[in-house]
Amino acid sequence: MKILVSDPISEQGIDILRQEFDVDTITGLPQAELIKKIPDYQALVVRSETKVTREVITAGRNLKIIGRAGVGVDNIDVNAATERGVIVVNAPEGNTISAAEHTFAMMMAMSRNIPQATASLKSKKWERSKFMGVELRGKTLGIVGIGRIGAEVAKRAAAFEMKLIAYDPFISKERAADLGVELTTVNDLVARADYITVHTPLTNETRDIISDEEFAKMKKTARIINCARGGIINEVALHRALKEGKIAGAALDVFVNEPPTDSPLLELNNIVVTPHLGASTAEAQVNVAVSVAEQITNALKGLPVKNAVNMPYVKPEVMRVIQPYLHLAEKMGKMCAQLISGNYEKLEVAYSGELSEKDVGPITIAVLKGLLEHAVGQTVNYVNAPIMAKERKIKVVESRSKTPEDFQNLITLTLSSNGEKAIIAGTIHGKDERIVRLNDYRVDVVPSGHMIVAKHEDHPNIIGPCCMILGKNNINIAGMQVGRIRAGGDAIMVLNIDSDVSDDILEEIAAVDGLIDAKRVIL
Repeated sequence: MKILVSDPISEQGIDILRQEFDVDTITGLPQAELIKKIPDYQALVVRSETKVTREVITAGRNLKIIGRAGVGVDNIDVNAATERGVIVVNAPEGNTISAAEHTFAMMMAMSRNIPQATASLKSKKWERSKFMGVELRGKTLGIVGIGRIGAEVAKRAAAFEMKLIAYDPFISKERAADLGVELTTVNDLVARADYITVHTPLTNETRDIISDEEFAKMKKTARIINCARGGIINEVALHRALKEGKIAGAALDVFVNEPPTDSPLLELNNIVVTPHLGASTAEAQVNVAVSVAEQITNALKGLPVKNAVNMPYVKPEVMRVIQPYLHLAEKMGKMCAQLISGNYEKLEVAYSGELSEKDVGPITIAVLKGLLEHAVGQTVNYVNAPIMAKERKIKVVESRSKTPEDFQNLITLTLSSNGEKAIIAGTIHGKDERIVRLNDYRVDVVPSGHMIVAKHEDHPNIIGPCCMILGKNNINIAGMQVGRIRAGGDAIMVLNIDSDVSDDILEEIAAVDGLIDAKRVIL
């Protein structure tokens, strides 16, 4: 079997592959050349440079697996790979320690003015009094997001005798207690913390989670760090806060636009910056290369893989039966996550009909992957989703009934959180995915793209004004479903739309007379 390595990776990973297979390392291939070469290979290894498009995957008629030596798979068309039965694997754990340590390096450099002092001394100046620093001990560290990296930062901060508070709506109080962290709100965190560090994926919920309003609540001595994703902290608001002295300092490893050559942040003296070095350690690069190499070796030998992004390891004869439901289940998990607030406590997955007699374990994992992906981003996959759910103290209950419930096969999810419940039922109709129940309402919804789910009073002149708001903002409606239990009571409206809605547009819709709530869903 042949493997193509199209981006530079650690030689230790390549050596593992060479023990079993023929390996060609050809980097910097133009797209057309990659499409021409890929039919000869069973596996492809990339980092972030190579774009593995649908055209590349279609041309790779012998491809069995694509390995990403890193975390994000934005440069790989995962849907196209799944459709063709090509496994996509990544290495989500390889740079955890590297990123956590870089966060602390930035925190220390900022606290002791190390970059500024270095530049001063190299210019032959001796300015000890100018670079007075502060200690970490006894300070309060606010952590936004306590996934793998956030948890490692918390452990190191505890060793520095810092007080720990955190915001993470998708983690239980028990898990936070295990880490010695007090859970709180964003508003409380920014007001109390001396240091603030963010460790979340970039989603609609986390984009600009720290902006003007939050900076206004911070202490003037507060310092903020972002080694996660550009855009979590609003850069315009950060520049304003630093320039006006609203906070003492900042440290950024990531930016909205990279490289940030035109960013006014680079002109300020009270900010420490690095060019996206969070994963740039020799150890991290070895770790991700070795992890991907081992998974590719296992996959080509027909063995399970550790970090499958798009599918669990399932026997081919079983996969043929359950595969249509994997995609549906993942979408249902994502949808559930966006219809209820975080701190999930319990997920019930019920199967009825013929499907209940099959091996539904992978389908339940697909639900968990969708549910958790909304919270932690692309680090969750079919292998680690159950582990992440356990870490977050989410109780998962699976039940089966051979008796059909109006449909030949039905999957029903019930997600519980802080006294709230979200219920979604879905099925495959022919080859089409359908959501047929939302809480107590019967619907017939195609789960795709961008959606608005709105609960409203069942009387005239509600749906029309909502549609008018979308229309005036040039947002096209692709589909609409309305469900109700009885005339004159409450009803639910689901709109499939062609593009996302901003928070301002969603608030305008929610303000329509008779509307009870409106939520954005992105699948």
